[in-house]
Amino acid sequence: MVQADSAQMLAAAKTFGASDWLFDVRRRDTVTVELSAWCSSTFYPQAASRLAPRRLRLAVLSSPAMSEIYRTDPDQKKFVALSQAPSQHYDIDLFNNEGEAMQWLRPSLLP
Repeated sequence: MVQADSAQMLAAAKTFGASDWLFDVRRRDTVTVELSAWCSSTFYPQAASRLAPRRLRLAVLSSPAMSEIYRTDPDQKKFVALSQAPSQHYDIDLFNNEGEAMQWLRPSLLP
């Protein structure tokens, strides 16, 4: 389901030239290793490649509980580090505050 939804989202982003994304996962109370592995090793790189030459920028808005999982779970920490590696052809960061996420995505649009 997530993979099919992600494919549709990527197709729409390609159509409209949208390379700044806000992922709101605040309602998610857990994340599987399989989903994190797929996102970090398959989906994010694929999306970056399909949207080139625009640089994909992903602001992930998560709950404090999910942020704690990303910081403390060894598997999730590994996938976050992989996704945020300087060698990636996209930018991604984690946020608990929507305003900060939007500022990071589009700093020229906010005061």
